[in-house]
Amino acid sequence: MRILYLLFAVLFLLFQAAPGSADLIFADTTECRSQGNFCRAGACPPTFAASGSCHGGLLKCCSK
Repeated sequence: MRILYLLFAVLFLLFQAAPGSADLIFADTTECRSQGNFCRAGACPPTFAASGSCHGGLLKCCSK
């Protein structure tokens, strides 16, 4: 039984995504986040405005 816990931990670490790996693929996401903005799937919150796109046009870049 103990080996199952170890196997689960190893598999979890192997399949964990590297942070920021998507930023290299999508230039618009990198540009949005470098300006201090964030990406969102739906509409931007009430105090924010959409200033562009992220993830190849699938998300909106929200800025203050």
